[in-house]
Amino acid sequence: MAWVQAFLNGLLVGGVYALIASGMALIFGVMRLVNFAHGAFLMVGTYLSYYGWVLLGLNPYWAFPLWGAVLFAAAVGIYWLLVRRVMGANDFLQILLTEGISLALIGLAQLVFGADYRQINLPIANRITGFGSLHFSVGYILSFAVSVALVIALRQFLRRTEMGRAIRAVAQNRAVAPLMGIRVERVSAITFGLGIACAGVAGALLLPIFWTNPTVGGPYTLKSFVIVVLGGMGSVQGAALGGLLLGIAEQFTAYAWADRYAEVVNFVIFILVLLFRPQGLFGGKA
Repeated sequence: MAWVQAFLNGLLVGGVYALIASGMALIFGVMRLVNFAHGAFLMVGTYLSYYGWVLLGLNPYWAFPLWGAVLFAAAVGIYWLLVRRVMGANDFLQILLTEGISLALIGLAQLVFGADYRQINLPIANRITGFGSLHFSVGYILSFAVSVALVIALRQFLRRTEMGRAIRAVAQNRAVAPLMGIRVERVSAITFGLGIACAGVAGALLLPIFWTNPTVGGPYTLKSFVIVVLGGMGSVQGAALGGLLLGIAEQFTAYAWADRYAEVVNFVIFILVLLFRPQGLFGGKA
């Protein structure tokens, strides 16, 4: 039963990973932009969730659409102000810009909030439920349920709406899309906003079960890279499945050895996929 517990714990954690990585995969699939600021925006989401609870009493499990909307609007503004200027430029400039945005957000958070670790005491997130000998945190279950629902909603948005079809058209061929009447710059701005909103909402959902500080997003940026490569660069559904697989792998590793080896296993998976299946396990487009 211990292995079953580890597997189910991995699924619960992997659901949140899936939401984070789906945002990064969407941005890369449409814009061909490797976003090194992804984790920094997740960090912003955790602080929005924290102060929403502390100052306004907004429960993170109900207020996450508000924080997603805030991050979406901020990301669209950043796209028009900064990111669009490096679209079509070489990868080095894009990496420098997104890394610069990340450092700016982290530095601003340190100035405004300090470097202290912060967590909220949400009673429902601290409850433990179980079935037989299996026990789970209600906070993990809620975060998993919301994350999976949002990933499914994102997938349906891409498949069934006019904007979703425009996003997929730009992902398939950015040069031909304008000939079909698609406003590529507008689509790119919305895509960047959606990807960042996914990271911000994931941060808001993580706060009740973890903690935040200005550098909390760094590990999640690295995990997102691993998941996006595992699932197939630019594949949202691949990123979702890759997030679940990575969560399970981490929990199995923690159970078999120790938590500190989980990061090692992450990068072993990353290297093996690059060596033997560089297109990813579920390679495809958004």
